[in-house]
Amino acid sequence: MSAPLPEKISTAVVTGGARGFGAQAVRALHKAGYRVIITDVNPGEEAKALASELDLAGDTAITATLDVSKPEDFQTVLDKCIERYGSVEVLVNNAARTAVQNVLDIDPAFFNEVMATNAGGTFAGCQIFGRYFKAQGYGRMINMASLAGQNGGTATGAHYAASKGAILTLTKIFARDLAPFGVTCNAIAPGPMDTPMVRAVLGDTIDNAIAGIPVKKLGDPDFVAKMVVMLAGPDAGFVNGACWDVNGGLYVR
Repeated sequence: MSAPLPEKISTAVVTGGARGFGAQAVRALHKAGYRVIITDVNPGEEAKALASELDLAGDTAITATLDVSKPEDFQTVLDKCIERYGSVEVLVNNAARTAVQNVLDIDPAFFNEVMATNAGGTFAGCQIFGRYFKAQGYGRMINMASLAGQNGGTATGAHYAASKGAILTLTKIFARDLAPFGVTCNAIAPGPMDTPMVRAVLGDTIDNAIAGIPVKKLGDPDFVAKMVVMLAGPDAGFVNGACWDVNGGLYVR
């Protein structure tokens, strides 16, 4: 039997939550009433500043070290959250790495590193938190995928695209296996969003890139962050194993 969401503040762990889209997801979850754990491979001043921005007292926004390539880090963060708050309800797998490289120039060792971080990190997070959520009888897992993993886009590297495709498959597997236990697992696949990173990658080609998007604009990261909050909620229990496309019509299925 799956248990209802406890009548208390729920806790959400966000990987790669110190900057970029991860920070926006953290802000959106906190605004919605969640305690947030801002994890990063090296949570420095950015993570601390974000936690202080959300809660100076440090009760509902804290930082934690989590290298997603190390499964033991997921377990450590989970254990500490349970010790401090009693339970965890939400995991957002957001942390990822990439480099803009032509497919013929990617070193196989680096390809494997990116796969291990992006796909391997999502697998480890879903597995370790999934075990806990299953025993708890409730949980929400949201995996950040990408348009690149759907259409084979290589603007951010073939290693990145391949890892995001793997994340989409892992989402389906965990969703199917954990569904009977009150646990859902979904993915969000954004296209190019209006972020400093995307603008930096596109550089002088940004106008041409926007012209190629059917809706003629970049995506709104705040809207995508709201999607994270929606999928994290207790009323999202009938949404499972889905990939939510946010790409302006670049990939229609």
